[in-house]
Amino acid sequence: MENQNNSWDSISDDISEVTKKIKDRVSQENLVDDLKDSFKSTIETSSEILKNLIKAIDETVKDEDIKSESKEVVKKITNELGVALDSTKSKISTIFNDATDEEE
Repeated sequence: MENQNNSWDSISDDISEVTKKIKDRVSQENLVDDLKDSFKSTIETSSEILKNLIKAIDETVKDEDIKSESKEVVKKITNELGVALDSTKSKISTIFNDATDEEE
C-alpha cells in the first residue's frame, strides 16, 4: 500500500513538473510574440520617419545639390539600418535556435 502511494506521489510530481514546463513555455512564447510585435513596430516607425524625412527634404530644400546630397545621406542611413536589421535577425535566430536545441 505504501509503495502504491509513493507511485501516485511520483506521478503527481511528474504531472506538476510537466504542467510547470508547459506554463513556462507558453509564457516564453508570449514574450517572444511581444518582442516580435515590438520589433516590427520599431521597424515600421523607423521606416515612416525616413519616408517623412525624404518628403520634408523634397518639399523644403530648394537647392538641388543640397536636396540630392541630403537624400543620398538618408539612403545611406536606410541601407545601414537594413544591414543592422539583417544582422540582428541573424543573431536572434541563432540565439533562439540554440535555446530551443538546449531544451530538447
